[in-house]
Amino acid sequence: MRSLNYDVVVVGGGHAGCEAALASARMKKKTLLITMSIDRIGQMSCNPAIGGTAKGHLVKEIDALGGEMGAAIDKTGIQFRVLNKSKGPAIWSSRAQADMDLYRSYMRKTLEDTEHLDILQDTVASLILEDNSVKGVKTNLDQIINSSCVILTTGTFLNGLIHIGERRITAGRAGEPASVELAQALKDYGFQVGRMKTGTTPRLDARSIDFSKLERQDSDPDFVPFSMRTKELSQKLVPCYITHTNEKTHEVIRSHMHLSPLYSGIITGIGPRYCPSIEDKVVKFPERISHQIFIEPEGYDTHEIYPNGISTSLPIHVQEAFLKTIAGFENVIIMKPGYAIEYDYVQPTELHPTLETKKIANLYFAGQLNGTTGYEEAAAQGLIAGINAALKADKKAPFILSRSESYIGVLIDDLTTLGTNEPYRMFTSRAENRLKLREDNADARLSEYGRKLGLISDEIYNDFEDRMTKMSLEKARLKSIWLNPTPELNAKLAAHNLPEVTNNVTLDAYLKRPETNIRNLKEAQLTSDYDLRVLRCVEIEVKYEGYIRREESLSDKLKTFDHVWIPKDFVYANVSGLSREVVEKLKRHNPSTLGQASRISGITPAAVTLLHTMIERDRVVRKNSSSIQHATH
Repeated sequence: MRSLNYDVVVVGGGHAGCEAALASARMKKKTLLITMSIDRIGQMSCNPAIGGTAKGHLVKEIDALGGEMGAAIDKTGIQFRVLNKSKGPAIWSSRAQADMDLYRSYMRKTLEDTEHLDILQDTVASLILEDNSVKGVKTNLDQIINSSCVILTTGTFLNGLIHIGERRITAGRAGEPASVELAQALKDYGFQVGRMKTGTTPRLDARSIDFSKLERQDSDPDFVPFSMRTKELSQKLVPCYITHTNEKTHEVIRSHMHLSPLYSGIITGIGPRYCPSIEDKVVKFPERISHQIFIEPEGYDTHEIYPNGISTSLPIHVQEAFLKTIAGFENVIIMKPGYAIEYDYVQPTELHPTLETKKIANLYFAGQLNGTTGYEEAAAQGLIAGINAALKADKKAPFILSRSESYIGVLIDDLTTLGTNEPYRMFTSRAENRLKLREDNADARLSEYGRKLGLISDEIYNDFEDRMTKMSLEKARLKSIWLNPTPELNAKLAAHNLPEVTNNVTLDAYLKRPETNIRNLKEAQLTSDYDLRVLRCVEIEVKYEGYIRREESLSDKLKTFDHVWIPKDFVYANVSGLSREVVEKLKRHNPSTLGQASRISGITPAAVTLLHTMIERDRVVRKNSSSIQHATH
C-alpha cells in the first residue's frame, strides 16, 4: 500500500478545491489536490459565467486576498457586463461569460505550475482519524495519504443522483461517478447530513437557432477587470442574446408536469429558491405569461449554447417540445439534455468560522458540501479553508473575516451561525454594510490581509499602493479646486454633458451633484489623468461620503461583538437570567463569538447583553486563577 505525506490535502478539483489548494501551496505548505478527473479541474458544471449580483463582489474579494478566480475569468472571458447599473453603486455587480474550455485549461495550468502543489487523480473513500483529529485520507486505490489538515470540497458528488424525467443515474455530474463511500463515512462520523437539489439547462446547437428573432446584448464599454493583476481586456468579445418563453411554452410544461421528478415526488432534496427550474416558474408564477432566457455561448470554438433561465428535469422529448415553442428555437437541436441532481450536504453550523469542523479537528469543509450554490460562493469558501488549513499546519492563529468588512465574512457567518435548509446564494441584501462593501473597493478592504498571508506578490502590492495613493491625491485635489461660473467654463461643461455652474463651488461639491459624473469630468480635463478604476472609486466615495461615514459608524458597533470570543467550555446554563430556550439555541448552534450569538434567531438583545457581561466576568476569573496558579508554582 502506497503512503504519502503532506501538510494539507484538498479533496475535489472544483472551484472551492482550486482556491483551497492554491492558497495552501502559495503559503508554502506541501499540498496535494486529489480529484476524480484531472481533465475536469475548474469545470463549469452549470452556466458558463463568473460573477453576477453579489457574486461579482465575492470574486473581487477573492482576488484582493490573492485568489485566482478573478484573474482566470479576465483571461478567459468572452463577454463582460455590469449588472444593476440603473441602481446605486452598492449593488453594481460585474459578470462575465467564459469560454469554458479556456477557463478549465487556465485553472489546471495554474495549479500545475504552482510550487509546493501536487495533483493526484483518485477518489477518497474515507478519512484517517486519531483522537478525534484527522490525520489523512484513504483512497479507492488503497493509497494512504498522511496530512496535518484535510479540506473536503466535494461539490455535488456526495451520493449524487441525476434525474431526467423518470430516469435516475448515480453520478456527481453528467458523465462522472458519484462519491458514495465518502458520503457514508461522513454520516458514520456523526455529521448532520441533509439532501439538496440543483439543476441545469439543456445545451443547444447554435446552428439550429434563428438569432434574427433574438435581442442582441453586447459587452459594456470600459468594463473594469475583475482582477488587480489585469491591466486590460484585449481578447475578442462576443454577444449574448435574449428571448422569452410564452403561454404556449407554459402549456406544454403544464401538460407534462406529472413526468417531472420535481412534482411526482421522486426528488426529495430542496432546490435553490432564487434559481428555480422552468417547472417551478410555471407552477409558482401562474400569472406570468413569459420568462426571460439569456442565450449564452460556451466558448469560441464550440456551437454549444447555454439557455440560462430554463433549467429542467423533464424528459428529453418534453424538453424538445417546449423549446420549439420559443422564438428563435423553432428548429432547435438539443446537444445535451437538462437535468436535476440531488446530493448530500452537511449542515454548516457544524463548522467554526474558519470552516474547520467542530466534530473533527483539522478537517475543513468548503463549497456545496456546506449547502451553498454557485461557483463564487464555493471559491470564496475554498480560499478561506485553504488559508486556515495552512495556518493550522503552521500552528498559527486562524484567519477570520468579519461580516462588516467583506461579503466573504457575511457568507461564512450566515452559514456557520444560522445554517441553511436550502441552497444558499449570496445577495447584496444579506450584507448590513452594502455601501461600504462595494466591488470597487475590495482591494482597499482586503489586500493588506492578502499581503500579510503571503498571497499577494510585491508587484501586485506595489500597484495596489500606487492606486491608493492616486485615490487619496485625487480626493484632496477635488476639494482644493474651485469652479467659477464663467461663460467659458459653462460652455466647456455643456460640451461634455455636464450641468452649468451658477456659484463658486469646489470640484468635490460639484461632483456630488446627481447629474455630474467622473467620466465626463475626465473628458473635460477637470480630473487627473488616472484610469477609470481609480476615478470611479473616487467618484463613489465623494458622492456617498455622508452615507458611508454613517454606515462605518454602525459597522464599528457590530465589529465589537464579533471580536468577543466565547470560551469553548463556557456553560450557558450557568448564566442566571437566560431562558431555557435561549440556552438550548446557544448550545445547539455553539457560536464562536458574541456577534454570531447575537444573530441566532430568537436570541434577544437583553440575552446578548447578559451573555457579554458573563463572558467578561468569566475571562477575569480565568485570568486571576491563572495568575494564582503561576504564583504558587
